[in-house]
Amino acid sequence: MKKLLLASTSTVYGGTYLSYLRDELSNFFQGTNEILFVPYARPSGISHDEYTQIAANFFQQLNKKVVGLHTFVNPKQAIEQAEAIFTGGGNTFVLVNALYQLDIINSLRKVVLGGTPYMGTSAGSNIAGQTMQTTNDMPIVYPPSFRTLELISFNINPHYLDPDPHSKHKGETRETRIKEFHVFNNIPVIGLREGSWLRVMGDEINLKGEFTARWFEKDKEPIEISNFDKSL
Repeated sequence: MKKLLLASTSTVYGGTYLSYLRDELSNFFQGTNEILFVPYARPSGISHDEYTQIAANFFQQLNKKVVGLHTFVNPKQAIEQAEAIFTGGGNTFVLVNALYQLDIINSLRKVVLGGTPYMGTSAGSNIAGQTMQTTNDMPIVYPPSFRTLELISFNINPHYLDPDPHSKHKGETRETRIKEFHVFNNIPVIGLREGSWLRVMGDEINLKGEFTARWFEKDKEPIEISNFDKSL
């Protein structure tokens, strides 16, 4: 049974790295001693070692060891043997490109569908969807495919922002971009606001956090959802 925790962000305003998820992560990773960290999204271009250390510093508080996937000679084997997996945020194009270059995207999908607990933040959540096409990131590299892990039946737009009626910015909103996506694609999209996350246990999906989410489907008006039901 798949077990996923997909968060919009790693850090909410006024907090520290993953602090707002501390209780949830303590429960989610209960019984896990070591977490395999996927650092390839590299926020701000930091090194894989630096990024892994940031994750390790937090999980040390929960008495969990974190080891970076980049340190293994055989990353496929590391994925297959992992107790649990955490993919950090950053640039989704860079992340997906690395997964394809290392030929591990299918291995990652297989173990997670087989029951290995999987956590993602931002880009790490984005790749749990059908494709990465609803990312907010700049296309600074060109991955071989936009197809991602297909762990859930819809796409995620992390860091979803509502239009600010008082803003002087007149550019495209997130809703505009998602509507553009739906001109060419049928995949539903959930806009996850900061501080929100999805917890998936098998076929059951729960929206967690203090905010509702924005749900988009092709040729339909977007709606606010406080949780999932069988109609979605």
